[in-house]
Amino acid sequence: MTTSLEDLLKMSPEEIWARNERPTAQQLRNKSQLYYEDVAEGMELPKYIYKPTPTHLFRWSAAIENFHRIHYDLDFGLNHDKNPSILVHGSWKQSVAPQYLKDWTAPGGWPWKARFEHRAMLVPGDILIMWGLVTSKYEKARMGFIELEIGMKTQDGIESMPGSATVVLPLRDGPPIPYPFVPPED
Repeated sequence: MTTSLEDLLKMSPEEIWARNERPTAQQLRNKSQLYYEDVAEGMELPKYIYKPTPTHLFRWSAAIENFHRIHYDLDFGLNHDKNPSILVHGSWKQSVAPQYLKDWTAPGGWPWKARFEHRAMLVPGDILIMWGLVTSKYEKARMGFIELEIGMKTQDGIESMPGSATVVLPLRDGPPIPYPFVPPED
């Protein structure tokens, strides 16, 4: 059972980290399908907890070839750009949301679309909580569509990435979701 976002935000950073619901690779390989019928409006998705470190940010900069010094050079970030520290990359946050949706819909669902905004600077030491909430659901073309509110909050409750998403889950006695996914015509 997932811990509510409201309850997580009342906890210390250490307690939040201890409640990370991000699955391991083995858990994902053995994951049972979540069906449209298993989902209800108001349902909270599992919470993925992250603690970016300077090393993570340096490695992400190298991996995506983003060499702006605000992401790995503390002296530059503090003294040149007057930032509170080195900054977490927006592109890293952009990579977390699709993974989160993919993991929740796996193995046979489809994360169809997502939109979000970057609203806050994040720094090493922040505890980041990727969260989702089911806002509505509907059936179309023998597939289950789930509308979500998503975001990434800090341990202090600051919403750094408000957004929304639509995912597609199979119906319990329906056909598999096509791969690649082709949305039904209106």
